[in-house]
Amino acid sequence: MDTVESVLVVLAVVWGGAAGALLPRAIHRFSAPAGEPWHERCPGGHPLRGWTGPARCPECAAGVPPTDVSPTGASQVDAAATPPADPSSAEAADAPAADVPALPPSAPAAAGHPVPTASGASYGPGALGPATATALVCAALAAATGARPELGVWLLLAPVCVLLAAVDLRVRRLPDPLTLPLAAAAVALLGLAALLPEHAGEWTTSVLGAFALGAGYFVLFLINPGGMGFGDVKLALGAGAALGWYGWGTVMLGTFAGFLLGALYGGALVVARRADRRTAIPFGPFLIGGALLGVLAGAYTA
Repeated sequence: MDTVESVLVVLAVVWGGAAGALLPRAIHRFSAPAGEPWHERCPGGHPLRGWTGPARCPECAAGVPPTDVSPTGASQVDAAATPPADPSSAEAADAPAADVPALPPSAPAAAGHPVPTASGASYGPGALGPATATALVCAALAAATGARPELGVWLLLAPVCVLLAAVDLRVRRLPDPLTLPLAAAAVALLGLAALLPEHAGEWTTSVLGAFALGAGYFVLFLINPGGMGFGDVKLALGAGAALGWYGWGTVMLGTFAGFLLGALYGGALVVARRADRRTAIPFGPFLIGGALLGVLAGAYTA
């Protein structure tokens, strides 16, 4: 590995670590079971702001109870949890509101409210796991691709793939707001890379690979809807575009690797008696893993 490639790998690690550290909040927000809306509040009931950053709630850390704003603008704090005064009692109607003592940091949390902590109330994964995974993926892609224009495409797509894998592992769901833009971005960005000198792929094959792999997964979905989700079909479009960049051999290799990884994982669960042959497993991480192996092999041999 020469000096330029070494610098590229270091920069890829820095990029991957920084991008992966921003994923925890998105992982939590997208990790909603199928049919449910994306998470808009932390487990303590506070509204979540933005989609990137750490999965920690400052309000929970400070022990602030959740506050909802009514249509008229008045704030209602735990209205459902506080019973109204008996309207038949004049004493209750005229009595001043009692001061509520604040909970000391060492006291147990009130119902539905976390205990204040110095480090913040975490409601999702930490940053270390996503940051490490994204950094390793980006480093491998940089080492395999070298100073070719498609490296920029792989580095931009890698954090989204890590996010998709994490969400699918948690709730067996591949969100449309991630899978469909991933496919479109892969095709568009590789089209731009094809206009630059010294690229090592073919954009036409990339587009055809997206349609071919998507169609193949769609057939599998029609044959066995219980074993193959429609989210996997949409994810296959982006995977096919990336694999097709390096040719049909890479498409075949990446597809086979994905099914092999999924079969090995399922077999390990059966051997460990944590699943049986009818147990459904999230296939998105293995589809992504197979595509990564195919891209790495294609980049090394290009």
